[in-house]
Amino acid sequence: MLVRAGAVVFIIGALGTLATVAPLLLGSDPLPTAAYLVSMLMGVGFALALGGLLRTALAQRPQAGQAGQAGQAAQAASDR
Repeated sequence: MLVRAGAVVFIIGALGTLATVAPLLLGSDPLPTAAYLVSMLMGVGFALALGGLLRTALAQRPQAGQAGQAGQAAQAASDR
């Protein structure tokens, strides 16, 4: 869920960045400061998505450890 929220915030920030850079490339007047603040959401969205990925990975890590211990116990029993 956190990854999806991060992706949405990232896309909003990316669109803000495009809207901010376009007037500079087209030679028109730059947008107000609020547009630049919206473009900063790109980094916030990236951080949210990264945090969600880390949280998911850490949540799955103990499960993998328990499965590995069960596999090692089965291997040790079959070696006897």
